[in-house]
Amino acid sequence: MRVFLTGATGFIGSAIVPELIHAGHEVVALVRSEAGAQALAHSGVRVQQGSLEDTEILRSAAASADAVIHTAFEHDFSQFAKHCENDRKVIEVFGSVLAGTDRLLIITSITGAAAINPGAVATEDDAPVPSTVHPRAASEEAAAAVAELGCRPLVMRMPQVHNTRKQGLWSFAMQIAREKGFSAYIGDGLNRWPAAHVLDTAHLYRLALEKGQAGDVYNAVAEEGVAMRDIADAIGQRLNLPVVSLSEEGAQQHFGWLARAVGLDLPASSKKTKQDLNWHPQQPGMIANLLNAEE
Repeated sequence: MRVFLTGATGFIGSAIVPELIHAGHEVVALVRSEAGAQALAHSGVRVQQGSLEDTEILRSAAASADAVIHTAFEHDFSQFAKHCENDRKVIEVFGSVLAGTDRLLIITSITGAAAINPGAVATEDDAPVPSTVHPRAASEEAAAAVAELGCRPLVMRMPQVHNTRKQGLWSFAMQIAREKGFSAYIGDGLNRWPAAHVLDTAHLYRLALEKGQAGDVYNAVAEEGVAMRDIADAIGQRLNLPVVSLSEEGAQQHFGWLARAVGLDLPASSKKTKQDLNWHPQQPGMIANLLNAEE
C-alpha cells in the first residue's frame, strides 16, 4: 500500500516509517528540511518536500496515495489553540481529496479529548469534548466533518507516548525538577495518566492502516493510568533529587504552564482497540523509561 505520511521526522512518525516499510508498504513522507529529507531517503522513503501550509502539495500527495496517515502537529504550547485550528484545516484538505474514495485517512488526537466525568476511564466510545473546551478536539471535529463529505477517516487517540529519549509531558517535568532541585506532584499524587511506548504506538498505526474501520476511534493506550506520584518518584530517583507533595498554589509556582496537566486525572482504556486490531503492547512502561531516561 502506498501511504502518505505527515510528521515522518517527528517522534511518533519516525517510528511509524520503519514499521510500515518492514511490513512491505511504500511510504511517501512530507518533510520540511533538507536534512530530514536526506535522513529519510536513506531509509527507503520517498520524500515529498514541503510543509503543512503547502495546500497543493498536500492535495497532490493525498490524491496519489492509497491511504494518508497524519501525525504532524506543532507542539508549541504557547500557541496551542492556533496549532489545533491549523490541524483542522489540514484534515479538511485531506478530506476534500479523499472524499468519495475507499481510502483511509488516519488522523491523530489525544485521549484527553474524550468527554468523560472527572476520574472516569475514557474509552473509544466516548465522544470528544467540543474544541471550545479542549482545542485539540478540533482534529476530531474535522474528522467528523470530512466524513459527512464521503471521506473515510479514523481517529487515533494518543496518551503520553514515551521511550528513554522522550516521555511526553513528563520530559518537561524532568527538566523543571533539574532546574528547581526537586521533583513534585500535587496533593496525594494519585491522579493518573495513560501511556504507551512509541514503538507499540507505531505498530498500532500499522494495524489501523491494515485492519481499521473508517469512523472508529482507537486508543493507543498500553497503560491505563500511571499515578502522578509514581511519575514524580521515578523522576526524583533518576535525577537523585527529593520528591515533594505540593499544594495547587505551590504547583503553579513550581510547574508554571505545566501545573494544570500535573493535577489532571485522565485514565483511558484500550480494551476495544486491543480486541478489534489484535494489538498487544510489549515494550517497557512509562516508569521504566523515566528511570532510564537519557540525559
